[in-house]
Amino acid sequence: MFKALADPTRRFLLDLLFEREGRTLTELESQVDMTRIGVMKHLRLLEEAGLVVTRRSGREKLHFLNPVPIRLIHDRWIDKYTERQASALASLKTDLETNEMTMAATSETIQMYRVYIKATPEAIWEAITKPEWTVQYGYAPLVEYELRSGGVFRAHANDGMKAFGCPDVISDGEVIEADPPRKLVQTWRMTMTPEMASEAFTRLTYDIDPVRGGVTRLTVTHDVTGAPMWAAVLRGESESSGAGGGWSEILSGLKTLLETGEQLPFQSGPA
Repeated sequence: MFKALADPTRRFLLDLLFEREGRTLTELESQVDMTRIGVMKHLRLLEEAGLVVTRRSGREKLHFLNPVPIRLIHDRWIDKYTERQASALASLKTDLETNEMTMAATSETIQMYRVYIKATPEAIWEAITKPEWTVQYGYAPLVEYELRSGGVFRAHANDGMKAFGCPDVISDGEVIEADPPRKLVQTWRMTMTPEMASEAFTRLTYDIDPVRGGVTRLTVTHDVTGAPMWAAVLRGESESSGAGGGWSEILSGLKTLLETGEQLPFQSGPA
């Protein structure tokens, strides 16, 4: 991954996908002074490093930024004693260099994340769908699933959240497809406040695929159309305000928990 990030053209392609995900090769090529084949080679290296994931839409191949590997490096090298200072300096640098840029939230977007975990598909399925697992990573909710088409999904606040005044049910939805331990499709929305509950139900898909040597690939696809506020939160854009690192933090916590048995420090309101 460090090799992939070392090239300025590849970093620029990642910046383009950060600004707007789901771009085609033609769109990316138009922003780079390079041949189509050259851009394809750069994108292939980014895919091999896990920094870009792709999704077919008709005849087109759409490219998405996958920030999870970068988040894992953050969790490995920036500990709780230095995170605040590093974050403040990074924010200052960004503000000074890009104060003319605005990242307008879009109401129609798909977010994709991918992580490789040394665990069985069954273990990952349990960690996603069982409350005794979900309370140990990410935002630490107690989930409730009826694992059938049309089944109910609810996420309940843990004790730490309730101490901060959260209601019992903090998110809800409906199960669309449950194929354990391979695939889970559901709707999802936050219900902690009337403002949050007013955003549209989003569509969340977990694809769990064994690859090799006890390693499983987990791909999360979240269609956040109609939910611009939560699109920003789930991308980790509100982390500095205490809203957590979104899907990158959730998946980093899931991987760490399953591989080491240890929990990452919670962003806020732990049980």
